[in-house]
Amino acid sequence: MATGPAPPRPAPFTPRPVPARPALHIGFLAGRDLASPQAGGSELLIDRLAHGLADRGHRATLVCGGPVGNGRPYRVIRNGGAYSQFLGAPLAVRRQLGDCDLLVEVCNGLPYLVPMWLRSIPSVCLVNHVHSELWGIRYRRPIAAVGRYAETVLMPRAHRRNLFVAVSPSTADALEEIGVDRDRIRVITNGVEDAGAIAPEAPEPLFLALGRLADYKRIDVLLRLWERVRPVTGGTLVIAGDGPERPRLEQLAGPGVRFTGRISEADKQQLLGSAWLLLHPAQVEGWGLVITEAAVRRTPAVGFDVPGLRDSVAHGRTGLLTTTGSGFASAWASLALDPRRRAAMGRAARRRALDLQWTETVERFASVVDEALARDRRRR
Repeated sequence: MATGPAPPRPAPFTPRPVPARPALHIGFLAGRDLASPQAGGSELLIDRLAHGLADRGHRATLVCGGPVGNGRPYRVIRNGGAYSQFLGAPLAVRRQLGDCDLLVEVCNGLPYLVPMWLRSIPSVCLVNHVHSELWGIRYRRPIAAVGRYAETVLMPRAHRRNLFVAVSPSTADALEEIGVDRDRIRVITNGVEDAGAIAPEAPEPLFLALGRLADYKRIDVLLRLWERVRPVTGGTLVIAGDGPERPRLEQLAGPGVRFTGRISEADKQQLLGSAWLLLHPAQVEGWGLVITEAAVRRTPAVGFDVPGLRDSVAHGRTGLLTTTGSGFASAWASLALDPRRRAAMGRAARRRALDLQWTETVERFASVVDEALARDRRRR
């Protein structure tokens, strides 16, 4: 079981007055749009940042792999598919973003290496989490080696003069480990929407895992642990979400497990509020946005003590973190059987989550934009 004090929270932040100035055009180069079936926390963050910039009178353009949506206050340009977009990015950016003031490269594994092919526009690199340990899990050896080298060697070299944006202190630490100077890393945390009316806790034990069903999320570990927890707690384990691992996971699932597939926003809010616990067995995260979404609905979390989760979960106050499967099962069962402790953690989780506002996230990002542009002016 993880021990020691909870990780420090970001320092109190006082928004600065927004100065009157000409509108900027900020570009984002990312893998997916929020409209993609595979969209997650990274895509939501970019959407909120682009919305926030538009609210300030700036223009924002997202260039990404398809599918894409529309009807937003910022422009979305499709740039090929999941892999072809990396080859098409230089041409798409040059054609579509000629008047861009700053380009944000969003690196979620394989980088675009923007500074190596674009020198006319200043850039920053936004990283949700460093995938170094995941390459060998998700890809075969030759591809994994190329991906790891591109992320951990080429990306820091390409952006050696630029600022990096990390979504958590854990990601900032990981960037420093691969050679990024700490004084060039800026941390901005995800925000959260207030829950409004919160669904009451389910009368019978209800445990929730929510997100894309991918290998590194380790839902298979959760299913094995459920066989140890279920005889003690009873109830239902709900797996909400879809992804490439779903067929295999459904084959592994025993009694008391329910797969929902993709769910509506309303159903998501209902589940987050009625669940007794949010279970997050992932191997690594940038932040773990679903942890905060559950927290604002007074639902504590159980997860492994891994990067990202050790930032979004205050161990012992808003949930429990562990280093072993046995510890995970023990934390899961103990909180399920202790309603008073579970309720106290839920209240603490909500208080902590409500301190995380999207307006502050956008404000911090706007400060990074200003700093990056000032650095570029000094270099020229």
